[in-house]
Amino acid sequence: MIVRKTLIVLSLVVALVLLFFVGYAGWNAVDPERSCASCHEIVPSLEIWQQSAHREIGCADCHGTALANGLHSLKEKAGMVFTHMRKEEPDIAVGLDEQGVLEVMEACVKCHRDEQKSWQAGGHSATYADIFLNEKHNSMERLYPGCFRCHGMYYDGNIASLVEPISTTGPWKLIREGNADLPVIPCLVCHPIHMENELMGKPGALDDPGAIFYERQERNALTGLYLRSDHMHLRADMLPLPEMYDGAGAVLVSDDPVQRICMQCHAPSWEHQAGTEDDRTPVGVHEGISCRACHQGHSNDARNACKKCHPAVTSCGLDVMTMNTTYRDRESPHNIHHMACLDCHDPIPDF
Repeated sequence: MIVRKTLIVLSLVVALVLLFFVGYAGWNAVDPERSCASCHEIVPSLEIWQQSAHREIGCADCHGTALANGLHSLKEKAGMVFTHMRKEEPDIAVGLDEQGVLEVMEACVKCHRDEQKSWQAGGHSATYADIFLNEKHNSMERLYPGCFRCHGMYYDGNIASLVEPISTTGPWKLIREGNADLPVIPCLVCHPIHMENELMGKPGALDDPGAIFYERQERNALTGLYLRSDHMHLRADMLPLPEMYDGAGAVLVSDDPVQRICMQCHAPSWEHQAGTEDDRTPVGVHEGISCRACHQGHSNDARNACKKCHPAVTSCGLDVMTMNTTYRDRESPHNIHHMACLDCHDPIPDF
């Protein structure tokens, strides 16, 4: 009798476990509208995702499942369920904390390996240690909450909880030592995954060069800036185009929407003078061109930039690759962003 009862109990346990996993698999396989987005907190994100370039990729492929990342993801998903059951409606759509952002980044790499490698090779892959323990910068300017506007946008604390001392006298150390090797500019700072964007469709006629190049519709910019204060992204083409000046004269600024993201962090002083603070707005011979005309998208590499527009030898016989500018030598007095014709050429004499 005892053996029989034991077998019955074990059978029920096995049946319940099987039922759980079948239901769990089914939940992850069905249309998001009938699973994830059945909670009103997720609906805004779902509606944007349905218009994005990632709309053919399932939620779990990027966000994982309730069991994908152990106790962390289980706790996170359970928290959402309890919030829903308590009928608490958040002021904003459900967002990601910093750990969640880094987990989504791992999913990005599955499809975007080249972009990730380029990003790792560039300055935007800087870590918390690189930025907040930089002795040269910290001794010149005191750390303050505004640092998070460009570095550590998803950090969930304040500057006093990250680094000490908050002064221009070090030595400085990270209070949260685990953040030392974490990136301060992860992919999601500039790439809102759910942002509306058209798929790149095939041209109507593959044997017609005209159709290949001219029938294709222009895509919306799949870029935007994450606003830490508002916990949301603002699309690149919705960012304001700043007015810039070189002395008293206005400077022509490229209308490339992506450059508007660059200028949010590489920003000028309050007077909007080109070249002040961290600004890189080109004036002189390069006035009006976009950052992306010279800099690669993810690595920011500009080693072959000159070759894109200039012949190997100019009409005056000078090789642009060897001109004395910061393109060739970082210590050059002729900054490539500000250089004028007379930096390299003698003035034409008056006759």
